[in-house]
Amino acid sequence: MNQDTTKIPQATAKRLPLYYRFIKNLYSSGKQRVSSKELSEAVKVDSATIRRDFSYFGALGKKGYGYNVNYLLSFFRKTLDQDALTKVVLIGVGNLGTAFLHYNFIKNNNTKIEMAFEVDEKKVGTQISDVPVFHLDDLEEKLLGHDIEVAILTVPASSAQNITDRLVSSNIKGILNFTPARLTVPDHIRVHHIDLAVELQSLVYFLKHYSEDDTEMSQDGIITE
Repeated sequence: MNQDTTKIPQATAKRLPLYYRFIKNLYSSGKQRVSSKELSEAVKVDSATIRRDFSYFGALGKKGYGYNVNYLLSFFRKTLDQDALTKVVLIGVGNLGTAFLHYNFIKNNNTKIEMAFEVDEKKVGTQISDVPVFHLDDLEEKLLGHDIEVAILTVPASSAQNITDRLVSSNIKGILNFTPARLTVPDHIRVHHIDLAVELQSLVYFLKHYSEDDTEMSQDGIITE
């Protein structure tokens, strides 16, 4: 993000792309203003949380008026660096990795998987949805000079840490980890762990042990504060 977010809670930061997606849809439909209640109903986050999230960034709206859609769109685009292309590298072209390559953030023009790496010789040297697949042995060489700072990791857990060490040495700054492995990285590296099995178990637990009155959860799985 462009601005200083040191005082913004991580839960708030994770909700910002959710808000931005909805604001883009509003803009495309020609709507000029929106209330926190309308935002709440759309993104499934309570309006008090939305107002608190927005308050970290100053006066984004006016009482009795709501929020100007054009202004919000411009604000979130700048805050989330939407005017700059984020290049991504994918490690592991199995079923999940292949799905990522076919998708390649087609609805998000500022994010693009530039290249992928794999050890399966049948896939090395091919292209999947115009993304070249290289051998993992060539990782450092291929990343050199490509200005790629983000990696998606979809490899076996047993090889995740070794590959992570190589990514760190290649100046990767952020890793989206889809393996069960808990990665050890330097303090300046950001890792987001997405363990689908754990998320499913968590969902089942909440279904069995919590009612709607106990906690509010947005559709993307972020528990509101």
